[in-house]
Amino acid sequence: MNERKHAGAVVPVVTPVTAAGDLDEAGLDRLIDSQLAGGVAGIFVLGTTGEGPSVPRAARLRMVDRTVARVGGRTLVYAGIGDTCLGDSVQAGNEYLRAGADAVVALPPVYFPLQPQELLAYFQALLAAIEGPVILYNIPQTARVSIALEVLEKLLGHPKLVGFKDSENDAARHEALIKRFGQQPAFSIFVGVGALMASGLRQGAHGIVPSVGNLVPDTCQQFCDAARHGDWAAAEAAALRMNEVAALYQKGRTLGQSLAALKAALQLKGICGRHMLPPLLPVAESELETLRSEMRQLHLLD
Repeated sequence: MNERKHAGAVVPVVTPVTAAGDLDEAGLDRLIDSQLAGGVAGIFVLGTTGEGPSVPRAARLRMVDRTVARVGGRTLVYAGIGDTCLGDSVQAGNEYLRAGADAVVALPPVYFPLQPQELLAYFQALLAAIEGPVILYNIPQTARVSIALEVLEKLLGHPKLVGFKDSENDAARHEALIKRFGQQPAFSIFVGVGALMASGLRQGAHGIVPSVGNLVPDTCQQFCDAARHGDWAAAEAAALRMNEVAALYQKGRTLGQSLAALKAALQLKGICGRHMLPPLLPVAESELETLRSEMRQLHLLD
């Protein structure tokens, strides 16, 4: 991996909320502190793991403000944007950048099924209006559209476009993405699919965006550090640990259910509550003991 500003383990953190749906600022502080202690390269708020589209608008800027203040320059802060209205995404992105976020991570608009030329025009307009660095975020399982590599190629070279996060579970696509764009200067490729992270870093991706970093941030950064130094035995060992911990909350669950289980695991670790934002539901109280037992087997709890 090349040395560059945007690289390493950028953890998409959950959004701690109260039972009433308000931002749990104390829980967020504990979560951020655990990330800093793990030495991660970046903290990503308001992403998919953070239930970004479900966070009330009034709470989104507070989430960014609180994170930036707590981080205090010790790592990079990324903030997600992705409203269906271009103007709302631009307004939010610029507010986050002015609040101190190091970059915004932009989803495509999700309502209309978009053709490549429509996506290209949208992102060109977004890049023209955003006041700082932008990373594009491909996640067709929620956005209902895949950002074609041909669209990305036409956007490359824009001074505000600093990276691309790909969460499409397609190994051949990831290989083509890295091969075509991995050597572009000042442009970073992040892998967002756990099963493809090890192969992605071997092929030349610059970083990962692992939801499992909420539970094992140190392992995620060690994985990236080992890959950067070419220590593939250590990298594979870290990847194995990441995958077994991720299975704790992902296996047999939908995306929404896995996020609820992840928050429940964080509750058991004493970091934040398991409350979810609508439309997602929290893990039932009856499931907590099973989850606690599995966490002990994984040495996530004493």
